[in-house]
Amino acid sequence: MFFSFWGSLVIGGIVAYLAEKWDFTHHGVVQAIIIAMGGVILLFMAGVMFGISFGRPGVDAIIAALGALILIPSEAVARRRRRR
Repeated sequence: MFFSFWGSLVIGGIVAYLAEKWDFTHHGVVQAIIIAMGGVILLFMAGVMFGISFGRPGVDAIIAALGALILIPSEAVARRRRRR
């Protein structure tokens, strides 16, 4: 369980970086990584406590990171940047 937790965080960080690199989100790299890691931690803890899972921990990390990045309003951040 310990290695799957750290591996999930690494996968979440990679997913966040790729989402920013491919212009999927407009948060900024550091903010996207923080958001994605929060989603990964939430899903991992829900999996430990309640048995919620989409498959292997790596698949859970990808889904959680993308879900967190989608739920945070990307357009609001982009609009705020354009106003400056």
